[in-house]
Amino acid sequence: MTEPPLIVQTDRTVLLETWHPGYEAARDRLARFAELWKSPEYVHFYRITPVSIWNAAALGERVDDLIAWLCANSRFPIVPAVLAQIREWFRRYGLLRLQPGRGGRLALVCDDAEVLAQLTAHKALAGLIEVADDGNVAVAAERRGDLKQALVKLGYPVDDRAGYRSGDRLGFTLRTDGAGGRPFALRDYQRAAAAAFWAGGSERGGCGIVVLPCGAGKTVVGIAAMQLLQTNTLVLTTNTVAVRQWCRELLEKTDLRDDQVGEYTGDQKQIRPVTVATYQILTHRKGKLDGFTHLDLFDRGEFGLIVYDEVHLLPAPVFRATAGIQARRRLGLTATLVREDGRQDEVFSLIGPKRYELPWKQLERQGFLAPAQCSEVRVAMSEARAQRYANAGARQQIRIAADNERKLEVLGALLAVHDRDRVLVIGQYLEQLQQIAAVFRLPLITGQTPNPERERLYAAFRRGELPRLCVSKVGNFAIDLPDANVAVQVSGTFGSRQEEAQRLGRVLRPKPDGAAARFYTLVSADTREQEFAQKRQLFLTEQGYAYDIVAGDAVLADAARREERA
Repeated sequence: MTEPPLIVQTDRTVLLETWHPGYEAARDRLARFAELWKSPEYVHFYRITPVSIWNAAALGERVDDLIAWLCANSRFPIVPAVLAQIREWFRRYGLLRLQPGRGGRLALVCDDAEVLAQLTAHKALAGLIEVADDGNVAVAAERRGDLKQALVKLGYPVDDRAGYRSGDRLGFTLRTDGAGGRPFALRDYQRAAAAAFWAGGSERGGCGIVVLPCGAGKTVVGIAAMQLLQTNTLVLTTNTVAVRQWCRELLEKTDLRDDQVGEYTGDQKQIRPVTVATYQILTHRKGKLDGFTHLDLFDRGEFGLIVYDEVHLLPAPVFRATAGIQARRRLGLTATLVREDGRQDEVFSLIGPKRYELPWKQLERQGFLAPAQCSEVRVAMSEARAQRYANAGARQQIRIAADNERKLEVLGALLAVHDRDRVLVIGQYLEQLQQIAAVFRLPLITGQTPNPERERLYAAFRRGELPRLCVSKVGNFAIDLPDANVAVQVSGTFGSRQEEAQRLGRVLRPKPDGAAARFYTLVSADTREQEFAQKRQLFLTEQGYAYDIVAGDAVLADAARREERA
């Protein structure tokens, strides 16, 4: 009889054996309430955290079901203290509530008088609350977000039922014909995601995160939520190209008019019933000691809804501004809640809990994402570069490994193998990308490329006029290149899991012929870059993607054989 696949440790780390026949089912179940931490070849390490449990509770997970599953699938008895901690975290979700109070203030309510007394005496809440003689706890409306942040750091999430400002009404409908007469209809999961956020207009709806893979139509979910709310909306996204894609989608998929949709970027400052802006413009300031020039945009336009596209990238100043606008509905859209700065608790407290999520592989099975084959190609360094690497400091080693000139040989071989495919070459370092663009005569898009030129190149790639495109990290997010089917990552941002997910997402749109997408990441063998690659792959491993390990010499040999046969 096969032993169960899990080992649950006293520090709430869960070990999952990858060779176990029940690995995939256990992985998918664990992903609902635990975070993948490390993924060595044979054993994956997960961590159960307060935020992971609270998000599970928000999605409707039941503590008895979760504990029963853990116990049934654990090889050894689980220490009672671990189960007690999980139960306590579940208990705390919804224990504290914010609701309308007297005199325009809010009331903090708790079902456990002892917990409330302990918290109100805590110095972290000083200045945020007022305790009346009768024990009622009042909160100034403008400190709503600050209180929620403070309480979540103390280990107590707040169920915010204090209500929202309506904003100016904006009536519109979704088109059924789409742009140019092309049929358009919400997919079932897109409709379900918007409905989960809206929650029928109840006090439980109106704030939270929708997690869907790249290519699954998160923009459409945002538009569907807007249509349910029928209110002026501010959309925040990553760059000007993404702003204009949002504007195009809104005009193609709704009956909103041109004069109702505005762009608020470095190029234009239009405030309209639907205003689409970048995070960068909101965080712009003339000098380090100056205030943020455009952060007051939140208070203009009578917005009843704020949509945070790629919410995992939310910068610190926007966090602070969001703390002050808790009376507006807030929708976060993302492919992964992973934040490299560890501020998941602030996303949870200020934007809201996870309201809807679908595993990447489930959408792949349903045909909404292309299947993907992922390969880590380990490229040996020359003797001279290996010597430089050995003598360099830690930060210099990273760049020396990333710039490995032999990556160009392997990239050339991959471009030859995929000579009929639509290929994106993605990297981190400008000089490396400029060299690649020159050697292989590829058009290059970086942060220095003017927006009109970026849009021209993206459009040419979409039309098939450019079969290959080289992009810097500006291509990580919110670009619509549905026909790309091969991505080659030549360098990345240290161990960034969300970057790896976004880059794979560039090629996951389903292909007309049903073919698989290919994702290659080139790393210098036996270097720190190889270690960072393993960290970057964590989130995708959790989603069910496996990386083949391939030697660079094998790629070169394969390309040579193909050339001989041709």
